[in-house]
Amino acid sequence: MAGKKERELRVAFVGGGKFGKEVLERIYPVLDLGNNNLQVLAVADPDPASPFSVLARELGLRTVTNHRELYDIRPQAQVIILLDPKENILHEIIETKPAGVQVVPYNMFLFFWKAMNAEWRNLRKRNEEIETILDSIQDFILVITPQMEIVEVNRSFLDQMGYTREEVIGRKCHEVFQKINRQCSFSDIVCPLNEVILNKRPSQQVLTRVDHRGEQRYIEVTIFPMWEKQGKISKFIEISRDITERKRQDEEITRRLEEMVEQRTRELKETHAKLLHQDKMASLGKLSASVVHEVNNPITGILNLTMLMKRILDEGAPGEKELRQFRNYLELMDTETRRISRIVSNLLAFSRQSKMEPKLLNLNKVIEKTLLLNANLLKINRVQIEKELDPELPELVGSEDQLQQVFMNLVSNAVEAMENTGEKRILGIKTRNASEQGKLYVSFRDTGVGIPPEDLSRLFEPFFTTKKKGKGVGLGLSVAYGIVEEHGGSIRVRSRVGEGSTFTVELPLRKEMDGQIQLGELHGHS
Repeated sequence: MAGKKERELRVAFVGGGKFGKEVLERIYPVLDLGNNNLQVLAVADPDPASPFSVLARELGLRTVTNHRELYDIRPQAQVIILLDPKENILHEIIETKPAGVQVVPYNMFLFFWKAMNAEWRNLRKRNEEIETILDSIQDFILVITPQMEIVEVNRSFLDQMGYTREEVIGRKCHEVFQKINRQCSFSDIVCPLNEVILNKRPSQQVLTRVDHRGEQRYIEVTIFPMWEKQGKISKFIEISRDITERKRQDEEITRRLEEMVEQRTRELKETHAKLLHQDKMASLGKLSASVVHEVNNPITGILNLTMLMKRILDEGAPGEKELRQFRNYLELMDTETRRISRIVSNLLAFSRQSKMEPKLLNLNKVIEKTLLLNANLLKINRVQIEKELDPELPELVGSEDQLQQVFMNLVSNAVEAMENTGEKRILGIKTRNASEQGKLYVSFRDTGVGIPPEDLSRLFEPFFTTKKKGKGVGLGLSVAYGIVEEHGGSIRVRSRVGEGSTFTVELPLRKEMDGQIQLGELHGHS
């Protein structure tokens, strides 16, 4: 405390009238009274009603009418500043003042006062320029103390947030920004001032604030600290901007994009369904001639047996031998009829347009149905089937109709790939259980012409085909790829020109739980 008192400068003024009032008005607001670096003790003015004396009393200073009374004030003034130009007053003070008290003559003080006034005018002009610049900036600029008190704002903040200076200056930032009478906590909002103090560097974030109407606004805030020599923060400079409209525009754009994505997704689903149906009709067209022959053969046999039985009956009553023949004929007719029924049923099931209806199924049975439908196509093209179907193959969840469509494409492509090869036309079909990996594998290996390396990467692209005109439009493998992918699986192909190709379909296993089929997500996650 002793050191602090030694740094104090205790001042008293003598005389002045209007000039004294000007001096007090100018210096008193900027005195650092809190740190006690300068203390005005009293003023001496012969006229107690002068503007100087009146203002001094309003400021709480001691007033006297004679400078000699200043000597009795304790603590004693260290400096007496003369604001009266009369020489006799100067001489009298010099002669009567206590030892150790310094005197500043009127002329000397007036010289420094004019110099200070010139500097003040320059500073004021500079401040006005800075205020004009700050008020012309569209961003919000605020000065906030470490005690969260707003001490300065620019015009843009007041105009856009709808406040007056009186409603903002001197108030806590949380009272203005959040309409709460306590400091913002982390449960409310991350206070940017605390972020600056914690990290010791500028902070930038987007906050929500409330304007004078109570409406929520989105504000992009950057806080810059102003440091004192002792390493403490003296002020916070906040530069911010209202991004509410931009935020709303972004939200509107996002909403529209989501609507467009939803619409596009619906269109893609519809297109996918149309492609599935178009590909199925193309496959059905390829099967038609083959199936006609497949159905026509047993019908011709049944018709011949019927005509034979009628001729026998026309020749007379049938004997025991003829009845045994009739029984054999009827068994053949029953077998062929059932064969026709299976072919027609499978063909109808395949031809109907269906959606994804997952259920438990056995891939071996789906492959057998596919081969039955293609039996005549394989026979006409002299293709030999080599099956290696795992008898312990577990069931999986999938769409039987769509997986059959995949296998129809692969069988049909394999047959076409072997059309121009020699006598060795073999289609090997193999199923493999890899339940330890949660997967099943189905491979179709042909001895066809193979696929050139440059075509392998485009094989599953829509409308890409290596077939001759009229043989296909390039949808089969693309549709097959989409179906398998929708089941959470994949298709791989290995091929060498002149040696054939192998298409391998990988499908994830699905399990039955509590009597219900667990579908999971039909996009590759069980």
